[in-house]
Amino acid sequence: MRISLAFREELPQRSFTVIAGSVFFLLFALWCGLSYGKWVSEVFLPTPTAVLRALIELAREQVLLQDIGISNFRILVGFLLAVVISIPLGMLVGNLKVFEAALEPLIGFIRYMPVPAFIPLIMLYVGIGEEAKVLVIFIGVVVQMIIMVADVTKQVSADLLKAALSLGAKPDEIFMKVIWKASLPGIFDVLRVNLGWAWTYLVVAELVAANEGLGFRILKAQRFLKTDIIFLYIFVIGLLGVIFDILFKMLHKRLFPWAQERLRG
Repeated sequence: MRISLAFREELPQRSFTVIAGSVFFLLFALWCGLSYGKWVSEVFLPTPTAVLRALIELAREQVLLQDIGISNFRILVGFLLAVVISIPLGMLVGNLKVFEAALEPLIGFIRYMPVPAFIPLIMLYVGIGEEAKVLVIFIGVVVQMIIMVADVTKQVSADLLKAALSLGAKPDEIFMKVIWKASLPGIFDVLRVNLGWAWTYLVVAELVAANEGLGFRILKAQRFLKTDIIFLYIFVIGLLGVIFDILFKMLHKRLFPWAQERLRG
């Protein structure tokens, strides 16, 4: 197996897989050593067996599947709403100075506001139903997505725009036939990155009077010091995030084979 430390030199797929697998194995071995060896109290670090037992019990009671289903629903709805809003706004901010002047300072102001600070207002405006949880996830990703889409569309070559203008293209044609098509691989990657952030806001969203969901179950387990359940649900969230990330990368590779070098790691 060849390992190179040269800057940005590609690793063979086999080397990449071996290194990634080794890191997971070492962390798992460390976990086993500390928990089975009683180096750390089980209250703080449950054994893998305890986590597996919690998995079997919650799966048998169909609680785990129910939590996965409702959390996925909340994330996907909040994320799709953010996509619908952020892509057109991002394209306008990135390419028309009027929109940049009107929205970029405001967006830059909002992006530093912590999402949990909005929860009292969200509860006041829309109550504590599903809308509140979806809205927390939406607020968490929409601002970042607008900025990133704007940044991607700004990178479209000015020569392309000039060529389209010289050929008589109208503004809407330049947006849809030049900027949109040239930016699509980058925008698709922006969606992948932001879907990962949507998962990080799940626990925050399920603070809002939830009675089911992955984040809610972690918070409930915390009250009773059920660290095996906390570990299990953290692993499930991580696994679901990785699955979505892999699906996005596969789609990106299939849809935009000419733009693979742009794909962020």
